[in-house]
This record gives sequence, C-alpha cells and structure tokens, in this order.
Amino acid sequence: MSDVFKHQRRERKGSKVASEASYGVRGTKTAGRTKDSISTVSNIEELGQPDENAQRAGKLENPYQQGAYKRFPVSAANDILKDVLANYLQEEKYEVEWARQMTKTICEVIQSRVKDLLIPRYKIVTLVHIGQLAGQSMQINSRCLWDASNDTFASHSFKNSSLYGVATVYAVYFE
Repeated sequence: MSDVFKHQRRERKGSKVASEASYGVRGTKTAGRTKDSISTVSNIEELGQPDENAQRAGKLENPYQQGAYKRFPVSAANDILKDVLANYLQEEKYEVEWARQMTKTICEVIQSRVKDLLIPRYKIVTLVHIGQLAGQSMQINSRCLWDASNDTFASHSFKNSSLYGVATVYAVYFE
C-alpha cells in the first residue's frame, strides 16, 4: 500500500496529520500513479470578499413553508361550479357526441376560472360527468391520497329534464 493511501487512512480515523498534498509533495510517482490522482478539496475564503456561489444558493433555497399561506376558497369554487353547469346545461338535451365534447369544454372552463382565483401552490384537478336521465341511478366515488389540513374539494350536481351533470374540483396543496 502506498504512503499516500496509508496517510489518508490515518486522516479518516481522526488523526490530525496534514495531507501530503498540502506540503507540496504532489506529482511524484507512486505505483504507476501520481499523487495528483487523489482528489483533495480545500476552500479558503478571504475576508471582505462575498462568496458568489453562496449568494446564488441563497436565492434558490426552499422556503420550507409548512402550510398554505392562503387556503383554497371552497365557497368561491362552488359558486363557479354552479354558474358554469347552469350556463352550459340549462336548456340542453342529452346526445352522446355532444355530451363527450361538452364534458371537455366544461372542464376547461372550470379549470381556467378556478385558476383565475390565483391561489398559490395548489394543483387543481377537475372532473365533469354528464349522463342521460333515464330512470337509472348512479353513484360517483373517488379516492385520493389526502392531507386533510391543506387539501380540499368542491362539488356540485345539476339536473334538467334529460340529463345530469356532476362537476368536482380537487385542490391539492403542493409543497
């Protein structure tokens, strides 16, 4: 085993011996390798000169925010759901192709209006179901991995003579 490796082993064990590289012994051959091939890092900061890397890192650090500064306004989201469903479905008759396209349209409208509330750090998931009223019953369930202190949802259902519509908005806090 070379002297350099023995020396590094002593340093790792807690001995207070300075490395050979700090004494200027660099560049000599040791078993086919130079002692330069062993990496050592040292950092000397001069007083009065600010460290540029530390300043950049300070701007990019995580704020470690534990909860939402502003809660998601469920009542405002409910109002949006009621308004959009009523405006788009009030006088309509159920047709398969129309319902498929209208589901996408209503989702986009609800998503954009909820995003206009400008609630920071919440991810918004919007679901819309449109179906025909023909004497059947229907049950819609969902499961989520949930943080009850920050995450929430709003839901509204609408019925007219030929169709029903259910819209749900999930607001999931993103840390």
